[in-house]
Amino acid sequence: MSSHTTPAGPAAGPRAARRRLIRELLLVAGFFTVYKAGRLLSTDRTDEAFRNAARTWDAERFLHLPGEGAVQRLLLHGDALVTTANTYYAGVHFPATALFLVWLYLRRPAHYLWTRRVLAGLTGAALALHLAFPLAPPRLLDAAGLIDTAQVYGPTVYKAAPVEDTLANQFAAMPSLHFGWALMLALGMIAATSSRWRFLWLLHPLLTLLVIVGTANHYWLDAVVAAVLLWAALLLVPKPRTGDPDPDGGADPDPDRRAVPEPGQDLPVRGLPSPRGADEAVGAGR
Repeated sequence: MSSHTTPAGPAAGPRAARRRLIRELLLVAGFFTVYKAGRLLSTDRTDEAFRNAARTWDAERFLHLPGEGAVQRLLLHGDALVTTANTYYAGVHFPATALFLVWLYLRRPAHYLWTRRVLAGLTGAALALHLAFPLAPPRLLDAAGLIDTAQVYGPTVYKAAPVEDTLANQFAAMPSLHFGWALMLALGMIAATSSRWRFLWLLHPLLTLLVIVGTANHYWLDAVVAAVLLWAALLLVPKPRTGDPDPDGGADPDPDRRAVPEPGQDLPVRGLPSPRGADEAVGAGR
């Protein structure tokens, strides 16, 4: 006797898929709205943000981290280079993450659920840290000696004065979600694909790191903290399992998968160690 529920009719599948899609869109939109609203709660903590910036700058020098100015000087070798970096910072972060999630939703549903949960955990932890530790970016810190490349060369997504910016919190520098999301995108694509070239996705967070530091929007430590929070989220969020509901109501449409494990067993994730029991389940079913 099959353990799968038979659809009530031919239209049940498409209707269920539409409901799941609407649910996911509302869930992601609602979470993003809460995150953006929460970030704005610390926009008026200017003095605290600059005190934290001075402490962060001093901590980096104590740790002998390379100066952010070294990366910025490389960008300032040409107007086209620094403008490209500003454009990358302003225009790649959200679209790339959105396209990544859409692709996973359509092609790797189980990986989509895993990734969405990891990103939600990372973003929630980042919001808590933004509220607990407001931090002015290095472009606003006189001791850093850096310029605001976006204001000078364009394009920019921020107002020149943080107190005038009602749409963004310029004191939410730590952790850097630009870097955290980019790193998860790379890890997610490595896990969900099998191409021998898939590790080239790591170039995205590397380029993002150089951009956020070179444009003086983030300190090195902002990226370090983002990586630590992402690591914690990856430890806490279970890897994809066959028991997780798929957004399309069916199995993960993975053309390379050899067999579907029994309900309740781990679903192997590309790029990550496969559970020992999965291979045994495949062999038993032959």
